[in-house]
Amino acid sequence: MTRKIKFRAWIEETWNETDDYVEPMTIQQMIHSKESTFSLEQLNDLVDFEQFTGLTDANGKEIYEGDIVKFFGANKKIKVKNEFGIIVYKADRYGAGFNSIIQNKEHGYGGINIAQDIVVGNVHENPELLEGKQ
Repeated sequence: MTRKIKFRAWIEETWNETDDYVEPMTIQQMIHSKESTFSLEQLNDLVDFEQFTGLTDANGKEIYEGDIVKFFGANKKIKVKNEFGIIVYKADRYGAGFNSIIQNKEHGYGGINIAQDIVVGNVHENPELLEGKQ
């Protein structure tokens, strides 16, 4: 079975500050449309792309880079229960594939226990969940 390769994108808030109507566009339209004034470099500066990990949490919600996960101390590295961490990609972990891990400054890196851990937000919409943790 192969994992779906997909991304979500977060557009920098300041880019959307306008009273004018904005026509929704796909990323392909933003780059290739005749009306578009965006270059790939500009788009990269405005948008944070986050990859799907191939995993779902205990509630069946898809887990992406940048998600904030409430974890319950089920692994050896993270000892504290009911703690929050960010999903990050580390290319040097266990070789090929997308190895999602939880990053928490207080406890370092640890694995995800998809039977217990739940996505509670993301770094863009819920940074307050990480206050004092980074």
